[in-house]
Amino acid sequence: MKCAGMMRCIVVAGLALMLLSGRGAADVATDEALQKRVEELEEMVRELSSRLEKMTHERAAEQAAVSEQQEVLTQLSAQVQEMEDSVALSPDSWVNRFTLGGYGEFHGNFDEGSSGDQFDIHRFVLYLGYDFNDWIKFRSETEIEHAFVSSESDGELALEQAYFDFLLSDLVNVRMGRVLTPLGIINMKHEPPAFYGVERPSFDRVIIPTTWSSDGVGIFGNLTPSLTYEAYVVGGLDGSEFDALNGIRGGRIKERPSLNDVAVTGRLDYYPFAQRSARLGQWLRLGASTYLGGLDNGNAGSDPDINGDIQIYSADFEYTISKFDFRGVVAFENIDGAREIGNGTASEIFGWYLEAAYHFWPDSWKTGKLEKSDAAAFVRYDDFDTQYGMPSGVERDPAGDRNEWTFGLSFYLTPSLVLKADYQIRDSSAGDVENAFNLGLGWQF
Repeated sequence: MKCAGMMRCIVVAGLALMLLSGRGAADVATDEALQKRVEELEEMVRELSSRLEKMTHERAAEQAAVSEQQEVLTQLSAQVQEMEDSVALSPDSWVNRFTLGGYGEFHGNFDEGSSGDQFDIHRFVLYLGYDFNDWIKFRSETEIEHAFVSSESDGELALEQAYFDFLLSDLVNVRMGRVLTPLGIINMKHEPPAFYGVERPSFDRVIIPTTWSSDGVGIFGNLTPSLTYEAYVVGGLDGSEFDALNGIRGGRIKERPSLNDVAVTGRLDYYPFAQRSARLGQWLRLGASTYLGGLDNGNAGSDPDINGDIQIYSADFEYTISKFDFRGVVAFENIDGAREIGNGTASEIFGWYLEAAYHFWPDSWKTGKLEKSDAAAFVRYDDFDTQYGMPSGVERDPAGDRNEWTFGLSFYLTPSLVLKADYQIRDSSAGDVENAFNLGLGWQF
């Protein structure tokens, strides 16, 4: 009998031995029965051979698919490696060391009375930073105000910040260059989404004139996880530019400040909930700041020969609980030599404001395009007097004593883009201040 394959041959040989053995043991089987049994076994062998052949083909197909997948993975791995080797994607590339950002605000101002209404591209600001490594970082802020800069316009192009941070430890780090004078709230956080109201509080225009930059060097860090600090030695103010209604605002030197009469300035911030969770989403910051310096400083070394100095003491707070926000600032300024300065400069300036806001936007409305939206209603009261205390023999200008109520709404399309509207009720001891309605769009990126 001819074998069809190795397995079949084995089976048939084994069967033959069984048959021969069976004949010798008991002569009860017939040739027909044996033949039938052989045919059944041959059919089984053919079926097993067919299955084996099918399995062999399937295994070959699987191996081909695996090989194809391995080839694709090899190609992808090569592409990933090529991307990792790319200069643009390397963490050490100069491209990835840059940071870019900015903020801006459009205003529509409508004063009651005879004043002209206006649309104002109030600010357009670009941030630019560069990380030289993980501990030396450069940051800058360049601002255009009122859209157009010329000798006939109120527009201004200014470098408001440009400093290096040398990050040495959590406790002590060094900052050098043009920094924000660390007084109050708005001077430190003046991006439009960070404050309520179209315009910044009037307190931050004449009491702590915002934005106020100073050139110098100092240190900053964390004294504890709950307590942070900043302290700088900086160029001082030009006392000859102080006046009765704008206070110390004109004394800021924006080009090349003199170092004739330097100042020291600094602040402490305490965060009571920094190391523990608080109910109802509470967050609290308590701050205190100061500025102490001489007034005989001018631009590019042209000092005005002012024999005087200034001391500023300020305290502020920010508090959030549930859907409510509260903040406030108070500041007192003492000016020695105010009589010699003239211009109606006061010997004492004082001001404060309190603000409360309620986030009323329902969570059920935060869907689709408005998924990250929010809205808040706020009220703020400013009280400030740039003629709070006068030198002997100098008459007080009642127009320096002012206050205002501001009521408004802020609608955040996203956390960094806000539509604003407010109404301001203004008053002064001189009684000649107009109320105002303001609209605004502010952004930060």
